[in-house]
Amino acid sequence: MSGHVARTSDAVKVQTRTDRLDKFEDCIQIIGSRIWKPQGRVFRTEATPGVMVASETGEWPSTAPSVPAAPTTPPPSPNTSRAPSVHSAGGSGKFSRRQWIFAAIFGAVHFASAACISLQAPFYPEEAESKGVTPSQYGFVFGIFELTSFLSSPFFGKYLESLGPIFTYNAGLFVSAVCSCLFGLLDLVQQKEDFLILSFAIRIVEALGTSASVTASFTIIAIEFPETVATTFATLETFFGLGLIAGPSIGGFLYQIGGYKTPFMVMGGVLLSTAALTFCILPAFNHSSDDKNETTESNSEAGVKSPKFASLQPNKDGLLAALSLPPVFLDCLSIAATSLSLGFISATLEPHLRQFSLQPSVIGAVFVVNGGCYAISAPLVGRLCDNEILTTNVALILGHASVAVSYFATGPAPFLPETSTILWLSILGLFIHGIGTGFVLVPAFVDGMASALSGGFPGGVSTYSLISGLWASSFALGAFAGPSIGGILFDSIGFRKGSLVVSSVHVICVSFFL
Repeated sequence: MSGHVARTSDAVKVQTRTDRLDKFEDCIQIIGSRIWKPQGRVFRTEATPGVMVASETGEWPSTAPSVPAAPTTPPPSPNTSRAPSVHSAGGSGKFSRRQWIFAAIFGAVHFASAACISLQAPFYPEEAESKGVTPSQYGFVFGIFELTSFLSSPFFGKYLESLGPIFTYNAGLFVSAVCSCLFGLLDLVQQKEDFLILSFAIRIVEALGTSASVTASFTIIAIEFPETVATTFATLETFFGLGLIAGPSIGGFLYQIGGYKTPFMVMGGVLLSTAALTFCILPAFNHSSDDKNETTESNSEAGVKSPKFASLQPNKDGLLAALSLPPVFLDCLSIAATSLSLGFISATLEPHLRQFSLQPSVIGAVFVVNGGCYAISAPLVGRLCDNEILTTNVALILGHASVAVSYFATGPAPFLPETSTILWLSILGLFIHGIGTGFVLVPAFVDGMASALSGGFPGGVSTYSLISGLWASSFALGAFAGPSIGGILFDSIGFRKGSLVVSSVHVICVSFFL
């Protein structure tokens, strides 16, 4: 009897969630059809025996029996050549209901998460100095976030299959939201040492939550959008970039309205609400580590078919094995070099432009040029790569070259004849830098995934999560090193000469891909 009651209760819960999904789908598809028109089929094409595949319309079959997959060639043996694209250009198609749900939720969450990360920049330094904290001390409060992400991302990438992508994503969002709210209570702490210790502790835990959710989201993207990985990844990166750009403006506005607590409580509450919405609506993977073959079962909670992934856990040296592949290593190097460049600009651009006596609002607008151009170029590059108009190798060369050249204008370069810093020329350099950033970060993720698969890694969630963790870790390493190295270079040799060091890094990267 108790078993019957439990099954009845489960059925009611399933029906309730299915009804919510139906209503949510109607809204998402109406909006999405106007702003996001993906190219190529979007149903799963991984031809593995026992895997359910979608129909030509992109919907999962309504019946339970599995559909035999088309025969495939054996996986290639490990090699060091650059891999082909992980996607294929197909005919026209539309996202399935499941994919629209993931796309809409991930876009909103990426924006809110990025805004929570960057919103304290305009006012936290002033609050910290009022407690007696020095700039070098509170500067490391910002840097510890990226350092923690660098150290933790590979861990989440390696063990994501065991933890489960959806669970890791939801748990990471919840932790980040709570930490954002707690950070807003630091103004109640009066002692310098207590304020500093709590700032470090909250930022470290928040970084762990963000690292978990970001790594899981990259993995889910690779699984759910197998034929439009670059476009989907780039579009979500656009939302993340917009959040980073809008974060300081949102934080400053809320700080003027309600003081120190308001920005963190408001945005933390928004992120917490988004995490709750994600938990209630996001379809779940039927994830089992006991099943050694990829099979498919009905996702009764979402009312659609959901992939069930095999336990394809890499060996204990999986991270080192991936980095031992030259293409994967070079992709990680590209990501780290680009985030280092972004960190260099964030730490040194304002003092470099201080000679023009600009208002803070104008300086903020100058920063937006770099981030805005990246937000625009990322989805464009993703679409070009997905449609095989642009290869990842060519895109990486163009991206690194653009970033290297951009410093010649932003400085300008000291070898230019008797040229002083010109504001419009610096803005032009930031424009080129933002475009070049999009031409590196998106292709590096796609190429890293393809290179791992062609290098002998299994085509499953373990490989997707492993490369996702390496991407996030590489970006965090550069983001931590950029401001640190930038501050030293600026103090010792100035922006114009210091920028040549960063430019040289990208010139070296270009030589690797030629």
